[in-house]
Formats: sequence, structure tokens, C-alpha cells
Amino acid sequence: MIIGVPKEIKNNENRVALTPAGALELTKRGHEVYVQSTAGIGSGFTDDDYQEAGAKILPDIKEVYGIAEMIIKVKEPIQQEYDLIKEDQLVFTYFHFASYEPLTKAMIKSKAVCLAYETVELEDRSLPLLVPMSEVAGRMAIQEGAKYLEKPMQGKGILLGGVPGVAPGKVLILGGGIVGTQAAKMAAGLGAHVTIMDINLSRLRYLADVMPANVDTIYSNEYNIRRLIKNHDLIVGAVLIPGAKAPNLITRDMLKEMQPGTVLVDVAVDQGGCIETCKPTTHAEPTFVIDDIVHYCVANMPGAVPYTSTIALTNATLPYAIQLANKGWKKACQDNEPLRKGLNVIKGEVVYKNVADAFDLPYTEVEKFL
Repeated sequence: MIIGVPKEIKNNENRVALTPAGALELTKRGHEVYVQSTAGIGSGFTDDDYQEAGAKILPDIKEVYGIAEMIIKVKEPIQQEYDLIKEDQLVFTYFHFASYEPLTKAMIKSKAVCLAYETVELEDRSLPLLVPMSEVAGRMAIQEGAKYLEKPMQGKGILLGGVPGVAPGKVLILGGGIVGTQAAKMAAGLGAHVTIMDINLSRLRYLADVMPANVDTIYSNEYNIRRLIKNHDLIVGAVLIPGAKAPNLITRDMLKEMQPGTVLVDVAVDQGGCIETCKPTTHAEPTFVIDDIVHYCVANMPGAVPYTSTIALTNATLPYAIQLANKGWKKACQDNEPLRKGLNVIKGEVVYKNVADAFDLPYTEVEKFL
């Protein structure tokens, strides 16, 4: 198969979809890998590194899309890429369709085969291609939140870990999945007092067992959320419903109940966000303030630590990419149920129900194409 790796063009997106090690695994199996020039430079990989791994370098993005049967990316295509995607071309990337209707309609129009990292789902309902970036984003949520709690950043002026004689900061985490767990670990490690909320009691029992003594678990409901936001310094939105828009757990009216300078970090923003007042921001302009509350809503947080993120992502995606290249998307998805769940749009038809429901679009059973 001919595989194309374009350079990411989203604002401050320094990741690349494939490491040179990943390129080698594909080329040694007889596949052709074409990488756009300087695609890996932000992650610390040179064109020479890719060439040594057997890949070929192309000068611009049009040539990569033009030659490839399968495109491997990190972030969803943006408007400049819509017209580059060809009919029947397989695009393997994070799409987050349910949060953005223009992208969904553009991919329907393209008649490409869109396989989304974030909806590949194992039998235990875990999301193997979302996990590595969720781990990075969860840890970064605390790193960034701690920074924006500083007074020059319009925060409260609180050191999360406190010092002897001064109480530590309070962190509230909405969601006890991968993002929430990693955020809790980081915040607890800094010495903060952490409260993690979820609606899954078995998950809360597990977290209560494995977390250190400075982490409390609380059942998530509106009453408890309203009570806790009044005295917490950093609030992390870490709720995910696979392939669907995140629910708004913090509404606009709740901001008035928070103390001025409270920081909100909405990791779910690329799925619509679980904080009503959040809208996607960029690494160039990561925050905005509403009612004296600092909102950090960068939709590609792991893009700020691309070396770590790129290697972690390739470790997870490569086994699936190899199956797709070896067998073609149809046979690979017939043989691998988790991979089949990654199919969202095929040749102009929506085959993932949550995406169809999000925009009232016609839904087609994926089996039609398999």
C-alpha cells in the first residue's frame, strides 16, 4: 500500500503521525511510505531520519495526498485539506466528528473512508488510540492549570502544592477515566488536595484504592458539582463519551459561584467540551476570561509536547496501521472488531451512530460496506 504522512498544519501542532521507527516497520513489509518534507521536525525527526528508515520525502502536502492510498495523520483535516482528500482514500486520524459539523459534511462530500482513532474500541470499552494522548493531556492539564493559577496569568496567585504553614491548592476533576486519573496523579504528586468525580461507582472504588491520601472521590451530580466549585482553585473537565459530544457539567450560571481567578481546563473541548463557556483555543492564545474565571481550552494540548506525544501515539496506532496496509481497510475491519468501530464515514455515508445523531444525518450500518 502507498501510505502518506502529511505535515500537520493546525495552529502550533508539532506532532507527526508516524515516527521513523514506524516508517521502517511499514517499509520492511513492502509498503511505500511518503512523508512531507519537515513533517517530523517539530517532534525532533529529520527528513534524513525518515529516508534512512526507507521512506521517501515529498516537498509539499498536495503531492502526499495525491499519491497516497492511506493518509495517516494526527489531527482532523482542516479546511485547506478538505479538497485534497480523494474519493476512496483511507484517512486514519483523530476526527472528533461529533463536535464539528463542517468537517463531517466535508468528509461526506469527499467520499473518502474516514477511520477515527478516537472510536477504535476494545471489548472492555477502552479506547486504545485515545489512551496515549489522554495520558499526556491529563498530565498537561495540571501543568497548564498550575501555570495559569499564577497572578500574572490572571489566576488566584496560588501555588498548587502550598508550602509548610500554607494550605495546598484544591483541584476538582470531573471524570475518572484516563484523563482524570492522570490529572489526579499529577495534582496529587504536586501536593494539591484533589477531588475526583465520576458517575461510575466501581470506578470510584478503584480510584479510592489506588490514589494517595490527598485524593478524595465524590459521586458526580449537579448538587455536588455546585457545592464543590465554590472553593476549588483548578477545575479539570475530563469527561468523554466515545464519538459523541461531551455533556455540559458546568453551565454559564455556575461561573458566578466560583472565586475570581479560578482556572478551568477543559480537556474535552475537542469533543464539544463539558464546560458550557469553553470554546476551542490555540497554543498561541490558550486562555480567555469570562466572569473573572480563566478558561484554558486548547484543543490539541499534547501538541505542545510533541516528542513525547508522537512516540506515544505511534506506539499505539502502528499495529492498526500495519493491519490496514497489509490487508486493506475492508478486510482489516472485517477481521478486527475494535478497528471496525473506528469507521465513521465511508464513501459519503455516516456509519457511526453518535455522529449521525449529533447532526441529524442519515445513518448507515457499517456492515453495508463490509
